[in-house]
Amino acid sequence: MKKLITYKRVYIFIILILLFTLISILVLNNNIKFIDDTIYNFINKFHNDGVTIFFKIITNMASPLVLILITILMLFFKNKSNAKVISINLLIILIINNILKIIFSRPRPIDMLIEENGYSFPSGHSMISMGFYGLLIYIIYINTNNKYIKWISIILCSILILLIGLSRIYLRVHYASDVLAGFLISLSYLILFISLYAKKELNVIEN
Repeated sequence: MKKLITYKRVYIFIILILLFTLISILVLNNNIKFIDDTIYNFINKFHNDGVTIFFKIITNMASPLVLILITILMLFFKNKSNAKVISINLLIILIINNILKIIFSRPRPIDMLIEENGYSFPSGHSMISMGFYGLLIYIIYINTNNKYIKWISIILCSILILLIGLSRIYLRVHYASDVLAGFLISLSYLILFISLYAKKELNVIEN
């Protein structure tokens, strides 16, 4: 059973990397503009002041202040190693994202609704939300005994990840391909991080 789970993770990891590579090639060759423009034009139909305020709040759920506060709150739980694992995970994601942004050096959209600096690809907020809240989902899954609390929390975190990615497109600080690539590379990294480090630190035993 353990080998089967390992093989599944390897297969998923390979698929995610291949998809990220495909999007990266399309971005470098400027062959994904049609898809980005189509998604942008569709989302643009829903622009209004109320939705804009909502997505400004949502996008801040991946801000350094919020993530640091969540990490600090983890110190009050029984297993203190959670905060350590979360902190290391967040630091690695930030490093990977900065390296990738420099490599691709894709400019941001020119009509942003909020002020952002730096390059566009891949989306840092998308990478951070997937990596940070994705790890939080894993920690909730292995530590929560009440199945109702467990699955409600997992579903809410999953929705939050998707909304943060959507907020970056809506607020015009990223292209859709930036967000999708951020999700893909962060999820592939998270598989490695959990398999090689987090599972050991959190004392997880798979049967």
